[in-house]
Amino acid sequence: EHVAQGVVQGAQIGVDLFFHIARQKAELQQKIRLQKEIMTGLTHEIFAPLRPATNKGNAMMRTFNTGMAIFDGIVLGVKMMKKFKRFFGRKK
Repeated sequence: EHVAQGVVQGAQIGVDLFFHIARQKAELQQKIRLQKEIMTGLTHEIFAPLRPATNKGNAMMRTFNTGMAIFDGIVLGVKMMKKFKRFFGRKK
């Protein structure tokens, strides 16, 4: 009888552990869903089309900022190309 009681207790511990793991899994899946929603919202904000400028000053500043960003990108690209050429060109 004592052995049977131990088996029942062991089975109960297994069932409790199973439900505990299942509950943890459900909680983690919910957290992942929330994080996905947050990331989707942020992505939409980042890549949303620009609203039209309300006045001429804003339009000029936006144009200037866009031009500077393009220029910075080109300068960075040229610098990286030079470094890659130096790094990969030393095979002699």
